[in-house]
Order: sequence, then structure tokens, then C-alpha cells
Amino acid sequence: MMAITPWHWLGFILCILFFLALDLGVFHRRPHTVKFGEAIAWSAGWFALAMLFAAAIFVWRNRAEAAQFITGYVIELSLSLDNVLVMAVLFAHLRVPMEYRHRLLFWGILGVLVMRGAMIAAGVFLIAYYDWILYLLGAFLVLAGINMLASKREMLPERNFVLRLAKSRFSISENLDGQRFFTRINGQLFLTPLALALLLIETTDLIFAMDSIPAVFSVTQDAFIIFTSNVFAILGLRSMYFVLAGALGYFRYLKVGLSAVLVFIGAKMLVDPHGHEPKWFQVELPVTVSLMVVAAILLISIVLSVTAAQREKVHVK
Repeated sequence: MMAITPWHWLGFILCILFFLALDLGVFHRRPHTVKFGEAIAWSAGWFALAMLFAAAIFVWRNRAEAAQFITGYVIELSLSLDNVLVMAVLFAHLRVPMEYRHRLLFWGILGVLVMRGAMIAAGVFLIAYYDWILYLLGAFLVLAGINMLASKREMLPERNFVLRLAKSRFSISENLDGQRFFTRINGQLFLTPLALALLLIETTDLIFAMDSIPAVFSVTQDAFIIFTSNVFAILGLRSMYFVLAGALGYFRYLKVGLSAVLVFIGAKMLVDPHGHEPKWFQVELPVTVSLMVVAAILLISIVLSVTAAQREKVHVK
């Protein structure tokens, strides 16, 4: 079995940066509105790359780690659906033109990768020395799932601390200056509304990562598997936004499904914390079973949502 070395980490990061540069510098060099068909194609492409990477792990490592990668990828992607809805609300609130949203999400993704990488490194380090933290994370996810169902997960821009701090330190222009984040007016440097939107994306993802990062630790504590599954899910999130942003309002039971996913993952961490002593009360749950349960919960919530929407349309007619 091939050992994971710093060269593999460097190679993976360089490949991701290459794909991102190709995306922005070639395919989206000129700002344009991303249509549904284009978004579907990009979503399928990122999904195919993720599955090819899982196949490489299967060949060069083992079947168990490939299953862990896929499960972590599905968990992260599913929990990111709620993030897509919040981003759609933020873009509408700040009146970000459709043709600028892809570029904005691109730069937002770079910041997200750095923040999540730091969070994953900290989590792996702490769990390696204090593995009882897994119990705390499990309890946190159960509570987070219940809280998601009982309250509205929304981001109010006027209450965002980072945004208020930026407004207190910088001058803010009222109008956009193309795709620029900074502009000069009468020789004075101003932040543009796009810069405010970028700050909101970063802080919003940081809040949502508080749920999704601990959730992947229920699958594995391998930093490479956690980081790579997160990266592929986040990269696919950009194109997924253009696919789902206009249709998420129809998925009325999606929030219930995501809540159930968090509760299930949290409960799994409490009864199967991967080797924590003592073992007499543990219940071992295979990764493939976790993957099937998460997929089933999401599928049921989506089917129920679509069915309810169809019945509502028939009733209106």
C-alpha cells in the first residue's frame, strides 16, 4: 500500500490550483451568466474527478479508504446544500449581478480551502492526543441537527461582525466597478459591494464548517482523506449553486433531511468513536452503511419535497 507523503499533499494542491486557474483563466475569462446546462456540465465534471480520485485511492491505498473518501464527499456535499441557499439570499441582498457570481465564488473557494485546511489540521492534532473529543463532537452534531430543525439558519448581513468591522475601517462604494474588489474614487481607496459579498461568503462558510468538518470526522480521522473529500465537495459547490439556487425553494423538506443527517452522524460518533476506550458499549457501524443511510435520508427528503410541490401545482390548477 502506497504511503501518503508530503509530495502527495503538494501534488494534490498543485493539481487543484491548476484546475482552478484553468477554470477562471480560460473557461470563465470573460464574465457571463452561467446557464443551467453549463452548470450541469461543470457539476458532472467535478463529480467525475472526485470519483476518479476515489478510484485512485482504491488502487494505491485500499478499499476502506476509498469508501471513507466517498462517504466524506457525500456528507460534505449534502451539508453544503444549506450553504447554497444562504449564498443565494446574500447575493440577492447585495444585488450581485449573475455574470459576476462565478468569479466571486471562485475567490471565495480559495479562502474556504485555506480555512478548512487549518480547521482539519487542528482537529486531527487534537483528536490524536485527546480522542475523547470525538464524543464532544458527536454530541455537538446531535444538538446542531436539532437546532437546525427548530430554528432558521440564516445569515443577516447587517449583523455580520466581519462586515461591520470592514465598514468601520474602509470606505464602501455604492456602485460596482466591474469585477474589482477595490476601486479608487477621487484618489481614495474604496471597497466595492463585491468585496463585501466575498467577506460574507467566507464568514458564512466558516459558520457552516462548524457542522460539516466534525461530521467527516465520524467517518475517518485521516487528514488526507478528510481534506481531499472536503476540497472536491467545495469545488463542486460553485457549479451546484447555479444548478440549485433557483430551485432550492421547492425542496421544502431538505432542511428536515439535513437535520436528520447531522443527528445520525452525531449519534454514530457517540456509539462508534473509532477506537476510543472502553470498547464494551461500542457499536461498530461500517462506512458503507453510513453512506447508504445518509444517501437514503437525502433521497427521501428530496422525493417528498418534489411530490409535495407537484401536488401543490395540481391543486392550484
